[in-house]
Amino acid sequence: MMYNKYPLSEIVDIISGGTPKKSVKEYWENGTIPWLSIKDFNNDNRRVYDSSDYITELGLENSSANLLEKGDVILSARGTVGEVAQLARRMAFNQSCFGLRANDKYTTNEYIYYWLKHNISYLKNNTHGSVFDTINRKTFENLYVELPTKQYQNEVTEILTRLDDKIELNKQITDNLEEIASTLFNHWFVDFEFLDENGNPYKSSGGKMVESELRKIPEGWKTVCLSEIGDIVAGGTPSKTKNEYYENGNIAWITPKDLSGNKSIFISEGATDITELGLKKSSAKILPKYSVLFSSRAPIGYLAINKNEVCTNQGFKSIVPNEGIPYQFIYFYLKNNIGYIESIAGGSTFKEISGTAMKNLKVTLPPTHLLKEYRQIVETIFNNIENFEGTSQILSELRDTLLPKLLLGEIEIPTEEEA
Repeated sequence: MMYNKYPLSEIVDIISGGTPKKSVKEYWENGTIPWLSIKDFNNDNRRVYDSSDYITELGLENSSANLLEKGDVILSARGTVGEVAQLARRMAFNQSCFGLRANDKYTTNEYIYYWLKHNISYLKNNTHGSVFDTINRKTFENLYVELPTKQYQNEVTEILTRLDDKIELNKQITDNLEEIASTLFNHWFVDFEFLDENGNPYKSSGGKMVESELRKIPEGWKTVCLSEIGDIVAGGTPSKTKNEYYENGNIAWITPKDLSGNKSIFISEGATDITELGLKKSSAKILPKYSVLFSSRAPIGYLAINKNEVCTNQGFKSIVPNEGIPYQFIYFYLKNNIGYIESIAGGSTFKEISGTAMKNLKVTLPPTHLLKEYRQIVETIFNNIENFEGTSQILSELRDTLLPKLLLGEIEIPTEEEA
């Protein structure tokens, strides 16, 4: 297959971002324009739908920020270089990113997205900067893209898009399932509207409430410490200078970075494994299946459920539920209370919640029969979430396997007549 080589700067328009002055509230207050930063797309999702921050029209007009169109590519260019996504709607973005818009004479936004996704290492090898990695406009002149015909490009992106669309659909389904389980948790255990013996919502039907050290709770409930419903387990890191602690390791070892981007609820492995010797020579401990992993520093509040035995680094305080306590109950309790946990964290360099503070967190605990009923309902929901996430993992691996082969023309794609 014939390929033509071009500087990346020749086949895309490069659009810079900017930040309205934070001190001018009119640039931010009641803003309606999504304003992207790296944290909004540092995950494996192809499309980015929303941003954490919004700016006003006035903020857009009085800064170097620009609007990207739906379908344009966003690329992180400073600090964390190489995060890439396509916009699902019009958005502005900050100066740590570049927007890329394909010149349709040569290529498409979709093909550029997949080319960048495959060539992150090539991109990173062309960064500069003494403090942190950076790419600038000049960088795009030194990056060369070998393009096949437009027809072949379209065939490649069609195949990869089908896989990404299925992954995205699965994510939407799992998000909806988690929301259902979360709503039930809040309805029963926060609002106290579980069904009483007559099938009526407890609190609004006049169920008896009694004082507790936190607030009024239903009669028969109690307030306990988190340590009374599960073991709080800290992690550890084997010495990085000992190859024998890591080389050919077969024990999954999770760090907070493995949970960044909020990719999924369940996790089975991290980027690094450790050996039996590494486990023995560190404070890391094996966590049984369906423990709740909670990052306790840098940052606080990443959550996951391990679907097989794992261990973690010292950035976690994980909870192993006691018998009779659904892991989903602890998961949603922690998720609901991340703000409070952050508020009581200590530390001068970075915030960290101590093991003692975690153990002493107060939990409003319902009677055993309610926990059992809740488990029966959410067990099926979480089993479906685990299955959908597992399917998406397989599809992601297939996509990542096909990506370089398709870009390099190593796979023959049948035409419609041949198919």
